[in-house]
Amino acid sequence: MPEIASAQRSRTGRPDLPAMSFLEHLEELRRRIIWCVLYVIGGFSVCYYFHTQIFGLMQTPIAKALQAHNLPEKLVYTNPTDPFNMYLKIALIAGIFVASPFVLYQVWAFIAPGLYRHERRYVMPFMASTVGLFLAGGLFGYYMVYPAALDFLIGYGTQFTPMITINEYTDLFMTIILGLGIVFEMPILVFFLALMGIVKASWMWKNLRYSILVIFIIAAIITPTTDIMNMCIFAAPMVALYFLSIGVAWMVHPSRRKKQKEKQQQQQG
Repeated sequence: MPEIASAQRSRTGRPDLPAMSFLEHLEELRRRIIWCVLYVIGGFSVCYYFHTQIFGLMQTPIAKALQAHNLPEKLVYTNPTDPFNMYLKIALIAGIFVASPFVLYQVWAFIAPGLYRHERRYVMPFMASTVGLFLAGGLFGYYMVYPAALDFLIGYGTQFTPMITINEYTDLFMTIILGLGIVFEMPILVFFLALMGIVKASWMWKNLRYSILVIFIIAAIITPTTDIMNMCIFAAPMVALYFLSIGVAWMVHPSRRKKQKEKQQQQQG
């Protein structure tokens, strides 16, 4: 159907991409969101079944820190509903982690029609890098940042007897772990911004000094302690991810993708 192909080229400017109307985009977005919600509900259901074991993992860092300072290891609560609400919260967060590969696939499926045909084969690297970076951030916080922060905070107030509630501890745990998981997604954010032509690798490199300054400011804000060492622990992987993001921006920027496409067409011709 040459008429349809011509209409598609005129609407997209790219003959190898399908044309979709605004309402079709909204319908596709609605469908993807529904699937994402269903996956999160499924992940929540599975994780709530193991909520005791999940909280056991969460409690390990604080238990070790309290034990190291010869303090009682049990947390407390002030409201009879606190344990139930806390288990719901941690099951939801853990469920999001479990469902993240499926949710991210829906994200990819939504943006895939806007990519060249040869670029759609990157779905597996995209998902692996996104999930891997998110989990890497969470594990980095769990094994390195959080224990160091707890040891500093509890050791700083050894003249007092801590009464740490389960809600306060859970909120702090989620802030650190999820915060670092999101921070580690910086290359993915840059991927989308560069894909749309909003960010260029040259601009990121040119503003490297200011970016590092902003990274240290962010690290100082999200670090639960006031010492320089923990701030540097937060900032170091963020700086490394920034350099990685520069490479990502260079690879996926529309100008370079267009040149690659033209080169491939010349080779095929």
